[in-house]
This record gives sequence, structure tokens and C-alpha cells, in this order.
Amino acid sequence: MGEKIINLVDQRLAGTPPVIPADAPPPSGRLLDRRGRRLRDLRISVTDRCNFRCVYCMPKTVFGRDFQFIPHEQLLTLEEIARVARIFVAHGVNKIRLTGGEPLLRRNIEGLVAMLAQIPGIELTLTTNGSLLPKKAQALKDAGLQRVTVSLDSLDDAVFRAMNDVDFPVAKVLEGIEAAAAAGLTPVKVNMVVKRGTNDASIVPMARHFKGSGHIVRFIEFMDVGTSNGWKLDEVVPSAEVVRMIDAEMPLEPVEPNYSGEVAERWRYRDGTGEIGVISSVTQAFCSTCTRMRMSTEGKLYTCLFASEGHDLRALLRSGRSDEEIAAAIGLVWNNRNDRYSEIRTAETAALKKVEMSYIGG
Repeated sequence: MGEKIINLVDQRLAGTPPVIPADAPPPSGRLLDRRGRRLRDLRISVTDRCNFRCVYCMPKTVFGRDFQFIPHEQLLTLEEIARVARIFVAHGVNKIRLTGGEPLLRRNIEGLVAMLAQIPGIELTLTTNGSLLPKKAQALKDAGLQRVTVSLDSLDDAVFRAMNDVDFPVAKVLEGIEAAAAAGLTPVKVNMVVKRGTNDASIVPMARHFKGSGHIVRFIEFMDVGTSNGWKLDEVVPSAEVVRMIDAEMPLEPVEPNYSGEVAERWRYRDGTGEIGVISSVTQAFCSTCTRMRMSTEGKLYTCLFASEGHDLRALLRSGRSDEEIAAAIGLVWNNRNDRYSEIRTAETAALKKVEMSYIGG
């Protein structure tokens, strides 16, 4: 365990400041990478801490009591996050998602939401484990948050407690989902990571429970994010199998995506009582339409969920660089982006060191 902790710390410290190109044009709102993909989405991790220890994300064998999280003074301030967000919006970003760790653990998260909500023309959302939503949902809505996504991996209490590994009950997460709905953070999306032999028996009950509720369940293939979750290909339940299981009991039909680059494949119930989604980054790679940049809690930029190193934007933020210089650096990072990990995944690439999901969000 000690060696794994050292590797994770070294990984967080890795990265150099992005280059500021000379005579870069101002942001045009149409930034393209080397594969012609637009920059549209920014996912911002606001903390690397979490009150769960989910087995596929922050297993206790690595993230134990002695794990060293990033010191508070190294985190981006709320003002720095808002500044970066405005620069990204100038580059064409129209959707910002706050992630973690568990983002509701970040002190004054409502204040950050209020700052970001003042940026015109963006969709502002947040992904959470739902544990703190009963207390915070209304305040988040009042601050300007538009929608939440809640992680819930089973309705079976024993299965769920085993997966979150802190003995947290399903009922409390369901309470959080209802609090979000009551506050108007809708439609609430419910993410279920499916791991064969662990919670695949919960697929149909999960779909049945939320059918007709107005909430949208999304079933996510167990992914090889990071190096600490013990990923094995034979534990992946292909999304096509998930759809077949649900369709056999509650008939489905495909739906067109809401927008180009949407990662979830949409299916609706034929009786008109709602929809589900499936996210298939293992069996049906969607790299060709990926429009996301990720920023870690201390300001490193990652151009892929499966990246191994980031670009240290904090170094520029804290060295007196102008918005124009930082915008130019971000532009160059995206212009040089050529990631397509899921398209080329092999046993060898899956074994490479990658940044942990808990560090940059899903």
C-alpha cells in the first residue's frame, strides 16, 4: 500500500506549466484539437477528498487513513476557479460540471456556484454521491446550480454499503435525490457503475425503480480509470447487454442524442414513461466526438480521462500572467490534443499509470 500512495502523490506532483505561445490570436470560441474536435465541456474537480470509499474509485487499500490528500493551500481558490472558467467560456465552453472527490465537501461550494452562475451562456451542473444533498440542494439551486447527477450503484442496501465501503445506506442517497428534485435541480441523472459479479443483479431493479419518476438512470461500464481500482475486462458488463436486460422487461427504443458529443447513448421506454442512458467507453469508444477538458483541484489540465500527466495551470495563475496569456496557453494545450485512449485500449495500455478518477472526476 505504501508504494501505491507514493506513486499517487508523485502523479499529482507531475506536470509542467503549459507553454504560452507568442502572438496567439484572442479566443474565437471555436477551438479545435488535432482531430478536429471542438472544446465545449469543462469538468472542474473542486476537491480530491470524499466521504465514500467506493471500490471502483477510492478503495481503502490505497485511500486509507494515512493517505495524504492535497493540502488546502495548494488547491485553487474559488476566485481562481471562476477566473479559469471565464477564460474557458471565451474559448467556446458552454457546459461546466463540478466534480471531486465529493464536491459538496468543498468549503463554500455554494459561493463558487454563485460565481460561476454569473457567467452568461453556460450550463452549470454538479456530480455528487448524494450524501449531503438533503442539506445543500436548496442552497445550491438558490446559488444558480441548474442540475445534479447522483452516483448510486445499487438499490440493494447490502450491495450498496459494500460498494461505498463506509456503510452508507441507500435510503440517505434516495433522500438526497428527492431533495434535489424538490429544489428544481432537474432532471436528476442517476449514475450506476456496473461491475459484473458485484452489482449487475441491480440493473433491472434500478431501471424499474426510477421508471416514471422523471429521473434518468445512466448505466456506466466499469472503466480502467487510474491504477488502483483493480480493473479487469471480464468484470465489464457491456452496455448492449444492459439494454437487452432492461428491454426484455420494459421495452425500449433508441433516441437521438441531445447534442453532438453526448457520451450517453439514450433509450426511452416505449410506453412513454421516461428514458435511460448507457455510457460505453470500453465497448463502444466515443473518442472521436469527445469535447471535454478536465481540471484538477489544484489546477492541472487533463485532455483525457485516461491521461497520465497534466498541464500545471496554477503555476501561470499564481505568477501574474494575464487572462490573455492564460487563454493562449489553454488554446495551445487543446490544439495539440490527440487523445483517443478508448479507441486503442489494449492489455498494455490498460496497465499504464493513469490519473485516478477521484482526482479529476469521472
